[in-house]
This record gives sequence, C-alpha cells and structure tokens, in this order.
Amino acid sequence: MRASTLIRQSHRWLSIVFVLAVLAATAAAATGQDTDSLLYYLPLPPLFVLMASGLYLFVLPYAARRRRG
Repeated sequence: MRASTLIRQSHRWLSIVFVLAVLAATAAAATGQDTDSLLYYLPLPPLFVLMASGLYLFVLPYAARRRRG
C-alpha cells in the first residue's frame, strides 16, 4: 500500500475520532460536568494530527505535478 493511501485512510478514520471527541466534550458541557475535566482537551491530539495529515494531502497534488514536469 502506498504511503499516500495509508495517510488518506488514517485521515478519514481520525476525523471520525475527532468528531466523536467533540461530541463527547459538548455533551459533557451540556450536562454541566466539571469544567476542569480533561475531557475538554480530548479533541486536541486528533486535531493536530488531522492538521498535519491534511496539509500533506493538500500539498500532494502540487508536489506530484511539479515532479512530472
């Protein structure tokens, strides 16, 4: 499997994890749970990985075009 395919699939699955983490944090805030909870920071690690992989996927077509000619 090519690296770009693996990154694309992991980006898709990680976006699902990110959405679930945001929903969990929103539900915790709506129910009035403790505001010092680490649950509010749960979406941040997947967000940073999504940002890195998203930037890679954004640049990929431009890099391929540049390699071709």
